[in-house]
Amino acid sequence: MYFGDLDVSRNRAAEIVRRLREAGHEAFWVGGCVRDLVRGVKPADYDIVTSARPDEVRGLFARTIPVGERFGICLVVEGGAPFEVATFRTEADYDDGRRPSRIAYATAEEDVRRRDFTINGLLMDPETGRIVDHAGGLHDIEQRMIRTIGDPEERFSEDHLRMLRAVRFAATLDFEIEQKTFAAIQRRAPMITRISAERIREELSRLLTGGAARRGLELLSASGLLVEILPEIHALRGVEQPPAFHPEGDVWEHTLQMFSLLPSLSSLEAPSLSSPKAFIGDINPAGKPDLRLAWAVLLHDVGKAVTRSEDAAGTHFYGHVQRGEEIAAVILRRLRFSREETETILALVRGHMLFMNVREMRPNRLKRLLRTPDFALHLELHRLDCLGSHGLLDHYEFCKQKLEEYPEEELRPPRLLTGQDLIEMGFAPGPVFKEILRAVEDAQLGGEIADAAGARNLVRTGWGDPKSGID
Repeated sequence: MYFGDLDVSRNRAAEIVRRLREAGHEAFWVGGCVRDLVRGVKPADYDIVTSARPDEVRGLFARTIPVGERFGICLVVEGGAPFEVATFRTEADYDDGRRPSRIAYATAEEDVRRRDFTINGLLMDPETGRIVDHAGGLHDIEQRMIRTIGDPEERFSEDHLRMLRAVRFAATLDFEIEQKTFAAIQRRAPMITRISAERIREELSRLLTGGAARRGLELLSASGLLVEILPEIHALRGVEQPPAFHPEGDVWEHTLQMFSLLPSLSSLEAPSLSSPKAFIGDINPAGKPDLRLAWAVLLHDVGKAVTRSEDAAGTHFYGHVQRGEEIAAVILRRLRFSREETETILALVRGHMLFMNVREMRPNRLKRLLRTPDFALHLELHRLDCLGSHGLLDHYEFCKQKLEEYPEEELRPPRLLTGQDLIEMGFAPGPVFKEILRAVEDAQLGGEIADAAGARNLVRTGWGDPKSGID
């Protein structure tokens, strides 16, 4: 459990506990940090629980931030880093299925009893390493089990989001969900729709990027949660595909296959991200899947459920990209994604079939594709798409080869003409400017022209010479 003296966050969290105790209060580390330490995993952060009331906490530390004093919670800032410090409490009357309307200060054991899962109910003395286990969390960590503290029906009735958290913990920790706990999720799954879209989006995003998205999605489906929060994804089950291109099976299985590959394909070596030749490894050098890529994997074929058709020639999905983008937009809007995230995810969905034609593309169109914003994400989505089905990477390798062949100035050459140049040639400003300038750039990218004189000749040939009066 020792991670070295250089763990500054751990040392600061221990110092907060020490100062609380010196002032006569009980104090422990609590929750996920203790769970991770028991498992031999370095915690991402440290939470502290104490008998001290919020005003007493404020009096002991130079800088505190009130983030939930109604619930006895504040942030203590040490060395510029915030640490959550919460007073022992009990909770009651969860009227909205998420937040309690009544709290009361309590003992350490009572505080543990109101928490969600046994593995998150452990307390630790950071000075001695002693674990205080009021709920059987040590046993469940040893057994790799997700179990609610107390009656699962009550825990999920209090806070419906706990159902999604149970699935995420089971997937990311590679634990099982205890039978009664899972049965309670299945019975209460429809209640998840009472939770805010932002909370659901956050939990789903953490699940999809947590390294075990395939198992997480399988648990979401088996629990009944998937059909409640993402019915469009649930509809992909049983949507059969042509076995010649998709030997893996239906669209659901294809999506799961892609997610099973996602963690291992997110740390590829590549050039600098400032270059259009960047690959996915530059975006996520630590190997964590990109949030936008993960959601694009989930949504890229969502249109297939509503476009599948069959005739004598076989199975078809005509228009599935366009319909998929429309459906994805509805989902992203429903889950209240940011505008920037939405635009990138939809661009990935929209462009995922373009790679099938890269070998036949004219140079100008190919270069435009290769310099697409976030091209590293597009290329990685294509790679996952191929490896999750037929396994052929010839188009992927072709694009990588072309990225290496084309110098930067050939992908993004300096402009040969500007709008001001067109005005000086006698053209009146208007929508035609965009048409002309794109045609000039296409010819430049295609190697048909190389200088401003060639560009002007191209314009005069295609759009006439306004100064001569001839068009």
